[in-house]
Amino acid sequence: MTPASTGASTSVGAVASVPSAQLPVSESRMSPGGPGYRRMSLALFLAGVATFALLYSTQALLPLISGDFAVSAGDASWTVAAATGGLALFVLPMSALSERYGRRTVMTASLAVAVTLGLLVPFAPSLGALVALRALQGAALAGLPASATAYLAEEVTPKALVTAIGLFVAGNSVGGMSGRVITGWVAQEWGWRVAVGVIGVVAVACAVAFRLLLPAPRHFRAGSLRPGVLVRTVRGHLADPLLRRLYAIGALFMTVFGGVYTVIGYRLTEAPFSLPQGIVGSIFLVYLVGTVSASAAGRLVGRLGRRGALYAGGGTTAAGLLLSLAGSLPVVLLGLVLITAGFFAGHAVASSAVGKTATVGRAQASALYQSAYYVGSSVGSTVGALAFHAGGWGGTVGVGLVAVAGVAAITLAGTRAAGAKHPCTSRPPA
Repeated sequence: MTPASTGASTSVGAVASVPSAQLPVSESRMSPGGPGYRRMSLALFLAGVATFALLYSTQALLPLISGDFAVSAGDASWTVAAATGGLALFVLPMSALSERYGRRTVMTASLAVAVTLGLLVPFAPSLGALVALRALQGAALAGLPASATAYLAEEVTPKALVTAIGLFVAGNSVGGMSGRVITGWVAQEWGWRVAVGVIGVVAVACAVAFRLLLPAPRHFRAGSLRPGVLVRTVRGHLADPLLRRLYAIGALFMTVFGGVYTVIGYRLTEAPFSLPQGIVGSIFLVYLVGTVSASAAGRLVGRLGRRGALYAGGGTTAAGLLLSLAGSLPVVLLGLVLITAGFFAGHAVASSAVGKTATVGRAQASALYQSAYYVGSSVGSTVGALAFHAGGWGGTVGVGLVAVAGVAAITLAGTRAAGAKHPCTSRPPA
């Protein structure tokens, strides 16, 4: 995910006085220690912070929103599901727009619209209006993941690409975590509307800094918006059984994660825990565990292979779900740690396999994965909340276990298909 355009000086990243068009591509791209790299890294980090802080700004506040509008957990969960659903629906069209109008332009426009909507969200007069604003906000934010990775691939040297993407992902993680923690403590004193407004102001500051810092692109070449080409590319990806499995795995992992973190606030504010809103918001510090497990996913794949790593991620997630059923707060927190670690590891393995599997149309292959991923988030937050309303926390855990079983079944099907049809293939398994 990424943000957009900036008015950086045209001298940023220049080498001596030689125009970049006359330099070898490898010399005119940014690298650690070189001109523009630090500004670019900070710009995209802040874009990641703004994106995830806005996208999940209401998740830690659902019990308060339920009380304010006198609605159930299932109804309030639509404030999360609408945002992630809007992103899922628009990430593919936004990827096409970035091919035509530029990564920086689309990112800038997306952030500008999203932060404007973020400042309107606190004034929503009804749940329906709040859900509508959140859906529009999610659709606007779709321009960031659709453009960020492509910008980095074009402007950063290949050796520095993984590190640069890692910084952007770190911004996502920090934004998702800090947004929930900040809203929890602010809402405890001044209510959910002020809390969401604070996130909107923080996102405005991030968006302005992003606009000022991001260096102008040097290697973007505009493409055409030919629907036929896009349709053929997407159809080709969806016809690939391996990519279909990876998309489904990403969606199922996110179903678990979205359901758990949408509902956990209700469980912890109710008996027997009865925690205050600030403490409940701080629970999202567990996200730091996910940052570590995602970064360790490469080593896990090296030891177990991709299918083995997916089994390990799913097994860890399932163990966490079962532990979270306990009546002891420390055990519940341990369960959340395992759920978070397993989810981030599985997501990292599946998403990286998509990039290695697709030989053409990688931007669209990644956009399809992100679309499936956020559909999973929407389904998880809605179904998980409905299950909680019907059967308590055990109902939410049941939904999660079904999703994990789906991950295991799909991975097993991939194992059998690879053994039967491609015994010597070098393609990444899933």
